[in-house]
Amino acid sequence: MAAVGSYLEARSNGGKWLLRIEDIDPPREVAGSAASIIDDLQRLGLVHDGPILYQSSRRPAYELIIDQLMAKGLAYGCACTRKDLPTGGIYPGTCRKGIANGKKPRSIRFCVEGFTPEFSDGLQGRMIDDPAMSSGDFVIRRADGLVAYQLAVVVDDNYQGVTHVVRGADLLDSTSRQICLQKALGFTTPDYMHLPVARTADGKKLSKQLLADPVKHQDPAYAVEQALAFLGQDPPTGLSLGSLWDWAFSHWSSGLIARHTAIL
Repeated sequence: MAAVGSYLEARSNGGKWLLRIEDIDPPREVAGSAASIIDDLQRLGLVHDGPILYQSSRRPAYELIIDQLMAKGLAYGCACTRKDLPTGGIYPGTCRKGIANGKKPRSIRFCVEGFTPEFSDGLQGRMIDDPAMSSGDFVIRRADGLVAYQLAVVVDDNYQGVTHVVRGADLLDSTSRQICLQKALGFTTPDYMHLPVARTADGKKLSKQLLADPVKHQDPAYAVEQALAFLGQDPPTGLSLGSLWDWAFSHWSSGLIARHTAIL
């Protein structure tokens, strides 16, 4: 749904739709998953603009930004483990003023002190969040040396000149942390639109882990038709894939999308 919604929002506004493979976490990557994603998008008729950006090739750029944040005093080494976090997981700034007892830093955290992001979401409305209350100082380089998603996505949004981010509402909570980084780095904050995600009756996000039917097992036209219906577009049934996209390009309206973070 997020792919279809972001694609049509970009195309209807004369924009480019960029494809990025966020392969920065090798321990969790499934062999062949990137190729499968690209193949699925092609089968569904989702045509990206420009070359695909693989985040695995961008490590030097991320490290440069981390060095800049450290030099500005906006990031610091942290020796804490997950066991050291209080109930609720909000980091209290234990190592912000220095690491005690001669411990060595394990990760690097960004200091959220002084940042209170506020933004107007294209679907969900006005959002304001104090990261100090929701996450605390957050990790930008993990204890295993890998760069965290929050930093990588901000650096690459700026690198690619992204002006609008359309994605699932399951990432809504990440936006405030990303805006903190954008402000600290002097980057322009994109416009955001967070689309509702599909959840089961007990509130779990539909996913492969819950045996949700992969789109590769569905007829492409049917899969796109269902995504359009989920996004409130009321598409005609029984069209070919090409005709369905023609209809979607001429009828797309983000104002028809339910203003919810999730739909059962």
